[in-house]
Amino acid sequence: MKKVKTAVIGLGRLGYWHAVNVSKIRGAELHIVCDQNKDMAAKVAQELEVPSFTVNPDEVFQNEAVEAIIIASPTSTHYDLLQKAAQSGKAVFVEKPLTINLEEAYAIEKRIQETNLFCQVGFMRRFDPAYVEAKRRIDAGDIGQPIYYRGISRDPDAPHESFIPNSGGIFVDMAIHDFDAARYLMNAEVTAVSAHGRILKYPFMEKYGDVDQSLTYLEFNTGAAGDVEASRNAHYGYDIRAEVIGTEGTLFIGDLQQHHVHILTKSGKTHDLLPSFPVRFSDAYTIEMDAFIQRVRENETSPVSAKDGVRALEIALAAKQSFQTGEKVKVFDKLTIH
Repeated sequence: MKKVKTAVIGLGRLGYWHAVNVSKIRGAELHIVCDQNKDMAAKVAQELEVPSFTVNPDEVFQNEAVEAIIIASPTSTHYDLLQKAAQSGKAVFVEKPLTINLEEAYAIEKRIQETNLFCQVGFMRRFDPAYVEAKRRIDAGDIGQPIYYRGISRDPDAPHESFIPNSGGIFVDMAIHDFDAARYLMNAEVTAVSAHGRILKYPFMEKYGDVDQSLTYLEFNTGAAGDVEASRNAHYGYDIRAEVIGTEGTLFIGDLQQHHVHILTKSGKTHDLLPSFPVRFSDAYTIEMDAFIQRVRENETSPVSAKDGVRALEIALAAKQSFQTGEKVKVFDKLTIH
């Protein structure tokens, strides 16, 4: 079997998981890892028995042996790295969001089309078995025509304050997963959004114009509607759920329970909860990376394209604008232009 020589740029939490997953895929060979922290790059290279490491991304793009690159560095670096990927002609996987602003996203989408670059965006929920099954059942007509989407994304707590300034805020960093899932499951485009938010627990967010609790109302081009809650206040655990209401039924995705074990005592009935997103989406991250490698190896099209990344970012930034202005923001105008 031909193995795709792969590189990982950015070895933070997600980058490290991607590196580990690549190292386990039969059709891949982790050839080089890159991080601005030399000690981290060296440590990961040694742990995963990677032939080489570097602190300079240019060395990755210039490495003739490398065929595929995983970009898991901060979002602010995505634009430059994607431009270099297009120039090098190497297939690329980039974590969401595609870039930090729409102008850069449009430029990257255009560049990818011009160069016919393979680009997969990291919306891992599309590969989660529960979401995949939900999509299959919806497309099969099991609940009739989808008319309402409800997404819930709740983290146990907020990220460290140092993360917030360059994250894009709760709509771009967090709710964007549900914005993409809404397009995916409803098979429709979001045309307008109305967003609201409050700071309920973390006062430091005020200085960055961010919130720890948000709600976005969605309008679709099919006449359907929906809402997305993003929260950083779920102290009880990691809570990801979705609901699609159809004309002939309703479909639920997700559960708070980690293991299907219930404990009955005199105090009542209890079960454990999902503690974090790595646990909830462990399978999704593995399947997502395997799909990337196999599509590159077989010269097939990307399952989550740059266009998908652009569309999700359009919705997220429209939601951010709506929250800031207190007005409904149309997304469809952008879709007809680009």
